[in-house]
Amino acid sequence: MPSFTNQATLSYNNITTSSNVVTGQLLEVLSATKTALTDTYSAQDVVTYVVSILNAGTTALNGLTVTDDLGAYSFGGQTLYPLDYIPGSVRLFINGVLQPAPSATPEPPLVISGINIPAGSNAVLVYEARVNQFAPLAEGSVINNTATVSGCGLSAPVSAEETISSASRPQLTISKSLCPATIAENGQLTYTFVIQNSGSQPATAEDSIIVRDLFDPILEGLTVTLDGDPLAEGVGYTYDQATGEFATIAGQITVPAADYVQDPATGLWVIQPGVAVLTVTGTV
Repeated sequence: MPSFTNQATLSYNNITTSSNVVTGQLLEVLSATKTALTDTYSAQDVVTYVVSILNAGTTALNGLTVTDDLGAYSFGGQTLYPLDYIPGSVRLFINGVLQPAPSATPEPPLVISGINIPAGSNAVLVYEARVNQFAPLAEGSVINNTATVSGCGLSAPVSAEETISSASRPQLTISKSLCPATIAENGQLTYTFVIQNSGSQPATAEDSIIVRDLFDPILEGLTVTLDGDPLAEGVGYTYDQATGEFATIAGQITVPAADYVQDPATGLWVIQPGVAVLTVTGTV
């Protein structure tokens, strides 16, 4: 609870004397908290934020504005925003009852205006933001953003902060290609599987990666490699010649963590994924 001091002076006959100093406390009628519905984030994640504003006073507070800095930070003399507000996502509840959506200006910072809170009431704002290319993704990185409530004759703006951390885990994707695209019967065909890891942690044997496929047409005489090294049937993979069902054995495939590089001019983060390549060659 903030305090304040005050002192008076008395002047007479070119003489000035001071009173005693009095001290008081200013009871804040408005308070705010901010919460993210997830503790961690990855590239392109959507984060839902909840800003709760309590009016503990005996009069309504009308025309309030909430400004969210969308995680703004300084870099190379410029301000970068690692979050993009998703237009149209804002919802306003007064004492748990959904209200008409307030006005929201999406350009960073996000400005939500026209919020009216009756005396002794609670307002809850819920909105979404997407993690963009200005968000740091390396191990230990965070996005710290602040929502500030202002207006309606408040003696000072009221702020609430929330911090989320970059996810510490592998984040895998897989793509598949074949060569050649056109093949005659009894010809040789190669499938190439590229597994990419955009996460800050490597995918290890303990992550039990398995690649499964059902080859149609069925392949015969398989040759399988992982990052150029041969995999043996029964040790590195299993294959059912009758059905064409193929699967690597858990623990064989590992994928290194990604590297993250921030462009010194633009501040954009570039992801260089870790890669593992599996190839399967056989006769149609």
